Amino acid sequence: MNEADSGGGAGLPPSAIAAEIWDMKYRLRDADGTPMEAGVGDTFRRVAKAVAAAEPDETARATWAGRFLELLESGVFLPAGRILAGAGSGRRVTLFNCFVMGTIPDDLDGIFTQLREAALTMQQGGGIGHDFSTLRPKGAPVRSIGADASGPVSFMDVWDAMCRTIMSAGSRRGAMMGTLRCDHPDIEAFIAAKADPARLRMFNLSVLVTDAFIKAVETDSDWDLVFEGRVYRTIRARALWDRIMRATYDYAEPGVVFIDRINAENNLAYCETIHATNPCGEQPLPPYGACLLGSINLARLVSDPFGPAARLDAGRLAAASMLAVRFLDNVIDVSNFPLEAQAAEARAKRRLGLGVTGLADALAMLGLVYGSDAAAAVARDWMRTIQNAAYRASAELAAEKGAFPLFDRDRFMNSPVVGRLDAEVRALIAANGMRNSHLTSIAPTGTISLFADNVSSGIEPIFSLAYRRKVLMPDGSRREEEVSDYAYRLWQARCGAAAPPPDVFVTAQTLDPEAHLRMQAALQPFVDASISKTINLPRDISFEAFKDVYARAYALGLKGCTTYRPNEVTGSVLSAEAAGAPGSASPPVQGAVAAPQPNLPLPAPPAPREAAARDGPSVVRLAEPLQRDAILPGYTYKLRWPDTEHAFYITINDIERDGRRRPFEIFINSRNVEHYAWTAALTLLISAVFRRGGDVSFVVEELKEVFDPRGGHWMNGRYVPSLLAAIAEVIERHMIDIGFLVPAQAAPGEADPRRVALAALPEEVGARCPRCGHPSLVHREGCLACLDCGYSRCG
Repeated sequence: MNEADSGGGAGLPPSAIAAEIWDMKYRLRDADGTPMEAGVGDTFRRVAKAVAAAEPDETARATWAGRFLELLESGVFLPAGRILAGAGSGRRVTLFNCFVMGTIPDDLDGIFTQLREAALTMQQGGGIGHDFSTLRPKGAPVRSIGADASGPVSFMDVWDAMCRTIMSAGSRRGAMMGTLRCDHPDIEAFIAAKADPARLRMFNLSVLVTDAFIKAVETDSDWDLVFEGRVYRTIRARALWDRIMRATYDYAEPGVVFIDRINAENNLAYCETIHATNPCGEQPLPPYGACLLGSINLARLVSDPFGPAARLDAGRLAAASMLAVRFLDNVIDVSNFPLEAQAAEARAKRRLGLGVTGLADALAMLGLVYGSDAAAAVARDWMRTIQNAAYRASAELAAEKGAFPLFDRDRFMNSPVVGRLDAEVRALIAANGMRNSHLTSIAPTGTISLFADNVSSGIEPIFSLAYRRKVLMPDGSRREEEVSDYAYRLWQARCGAAAPPPDVFVTAQTLDPEAHLRMQAALQPFVDASISKTINLPRDISFEAFKDVYARAYALGLKGCTTYRPNEVTGSVLSAEAAGAPGSASPPVQGAVAAPQPNLPLPAPPAPREAAARDGPSVVRLAEPLQRDAILPGYTYKLRWPDTEHAFYITINDIERDGRRRPFEIFINSRNVEHYAWTAALTLLISAVFRRGGDVSFVVEELKEVFDPRGGHWMNGRYVPSLLAAIAEVIERHMIDIGFLVPAQAAPGEADPRRVALAALPEEVGARCPRCGHPSLVHREGCLACLDCGYSRCG
């Protein structure tokens, strides 16, 4: 397989998954979709040249472009996907991943100004965070119009609706974080908001927990709910804490952000206050704060993996970290920004978020069990090396290019983070200043970890050792391929495919909560910002034990905590599965995945066809149609098909029954009269099916199987076999967005033909990816990600 076929290059071994991620997400194409890059090497050259353009002269640009190219080709440094896709592309997109928007004023004009700014930011590819604590509580008087306020949660619904309609960077749904203070009068409504599986689905939610609140919980004291100095109610702090914990136990949200600790540990506490984070929580940022991301791939720095001389080269780690800092610092100067306020904030502070990925793989290669004391100690040393190297590089850059504009030497040197640096690095900062206010952050790396040949993601444990996936081919057929963990493949190459995996190969569902906390706590002292990590918990964990995880997180000095327990609202994420038979063609799967799915009642299965044939002709009576409400909520989607001059507009209206939202009717319109007859027929037939109730998701599957004999088209990096299949994808996306789509019911003894063929996966697999349609969505690192195509809701 050559580079053009595989997407491989130096440092990135050829693999199907890496090739597909590159081709779908990072490969530059012209306006009509024609590839402009033959291989991943072309992508790296484009990015290296674009980033080096920030250097002062042609000689420096050529020198640093060469060094950046070597770094990228080594596979040791992985810039965030937005940099790989956007740098040097000529497109007006931002290369920054993370934004927190401006403070929301408590008036209608200011609220909708912020809504517009959020839409513009997501349109260019940024994930955003908002603190809604500045909005008055529900029922508070609005004296200017003689009415009562609707409260922050109701305005979050407006943001949610906006986010559904914005395609981030042209291909990705936007992602948002919403925060609310623990003393806001509407905190209980905020906590309960996502009990409804159809509400606020574009948000991650976190409660801003203060030190005072934790103390009140510990002493079982009263807690005032306050807005603008007025006490609205007084409740027991422990009762509110239990409500937060119960909601997180029942449906995995909200998370918890220890906001006082974040501000106390902030290098810029002297000139900013933080109230929110980006969608996945690794970047606490001030209003209009912006940060870009990159990761050191620790798995590529281990020599003699699984051997007696296995070691991670600390010298290469430090050198790569220093070069990565210069790379990311240059990105600030070549990036676009959705808003001028964001550009000004980024240039005034020059925040960076250098993190790691492949940690679990690297530990396994050294014979260390993820979560053990020994593994935590080694990981801590690695992160300390990165932190010191990053600060050294920034201080040297300050001597060369100048310190960031808001640098205040005396106050910066008093930061707790700076106090943990090596003495020689602190001395260099005192002498030169700092080019960047913040340097380290550990972000989710789901997609780039797949691009790096499926290394373990971020600081998470290995997710699964191997699974199988089906890939749609341009002719509409599907081929099956194996995806296995990078370190596990190295083990197989060394010891043979039939050899049982050693004990170092632990996966997410085999670890107890303390092991997760131990790893996060080991790295946090050497991370300026925060760490995106999900602690996966078993379904049967007791509520009391569950609560203890969050108390331990606070006690260990973490800046926040996110857990995921399989539950009735979001479904299963991880479940244990027996290993495959020794010597089987597929490696044993240590962890199986069941994706989140809505908690909807399934219709009774129909009688088998054989029984109907045996009993002779019969009348099948359908349920009575659902009754239409006078006013229905819905969405209109615009669909362009390359063979037609005019766009199609697809409107899907929904109805609520038993607290659940389901599709009720559809309208398909176009100015192209050639399609009038069949679109009218399709409108009537699909609407009739919707109104009969039950599981109507089969409509999507039937339409997706329609192949146009003249051929389909590539759309957004995927082959769509017909216009009807494209319409089906719109319907499917809508069903997923409203929380309706559920897995099909397979006949007894038969596999569900609509499920992706993941080896040894349990029957609960269900939630479908909005990009590829496969039921392969999993919840990890605080975000939804697809095991099949690499889609990530958070970037």
